[in-house]
Amino acid sequence: MKKQAEKDKITALYERLSHDDERAGESVSIENQKRILEDYARKNGFSNIRHFTDDGIRGTTFKRPGLDAMLDEIRAGNVATVIIKDQSRIGRDVVEVGLLKRTFDEYHVRFIAANDNLDTANGFDIMSIFRDVINEWYVADTSRKIKAVFKSRMEKGLRCSGSVCYGYRASKEEKGEWIIDEEAAAVV
Repeated sequence: MKKQAEKDKITALYERLSHDDERAGESVSIENQKRILEDYARKNGFSNIRHFTDDGIRGTTFKRPGLDAMLDEIRAGNVATVIIKDQSRIGRDVVEVGLLKRTFDEYHVRFIAANDNLDTANGFDIMSIFRDVINEWYVADTSRKIKAVFKSRMEKGLRCSGSVCYGYRASKEEKGEWIIDEEAAAVV
């Protein structure tokens, strides 16, 4: 099998958005990530671009259709460069991200995180490890904060779920409180 010419290889543009990131708004939307990556690729002379996208999948999950498809292309020797918006898009688990970076290195794939000023063509960047740690910490910190809010709401007797249970209805006077729905309560 002939080695594929570098100029014919894919420049993989990888985008990921979790449902949690959607709350952050336009700055991390899939469309915005695609635009940023296409602009970066064009301005820096990359060609033969192909998008690999995972929409609605958390960064702590590494079984993703878009990521898996990109890795299949890498293992087939078809990818020269992977470009992402920032390191959190590839994942938020230090060990798993490290394994991905090792795979890129093993298959001689250049790895670029455009907004993090990371380009493996420039050699090892120790700051990328710290960014990976911070990205993983962000998940744990967010989880801790959400749990604290739920605990506080429970201690105050307020509901913590998104919907009202059958047999109750939302109070019109007190936000977050439930009152017994007499009609439904007869069934319960």
